[in-house]
Amino acid sequence: MTTWYVLLEEDTRETKYADGAELRLHRWKLVATRGVGSTAEVAAAEAERLALEHVPAVIARHARPGDQPARQAYLTPDGAWVVSVRQRGREAHVRVSVARLMHTQTESEAPAPSWKEKLREAF
Repeated sequence: MTTWYVLLEEDTRETKYADGAELRLHRWKLVATRGVGSTAEVAAAEAERLALEHVPAVIARHARPGDQPARQAYLTPDGAWVVSVRQRGREAHVRVSVARLMHTQTESEAPAPSWKEKLREAF
């Protein structure tokens, strides 16, 4: 059974200073994954709902109850949503896409070295 997911990414900005200049570094960050079922249609409907309702953290932090931010949502030919959300001079970008889970692997740690190996590394 194929499992479909909705992936929610937000554009994060970090400001750095180098040689007296301000650098605004933008990076897409995966903020949520949501398993939505076994069909692409269900996943696409959930992606659309998220694109039209999700409020990014940078906007939500400063929102008051009842606020409705401005929103522009674009559907790309590959089915991903790119959304611009604005409120009180702040702007945030969100990308919502549909994906199939193709591989998963659990974390495993190497065994601790024996006392002989630790002794060898010391010398």
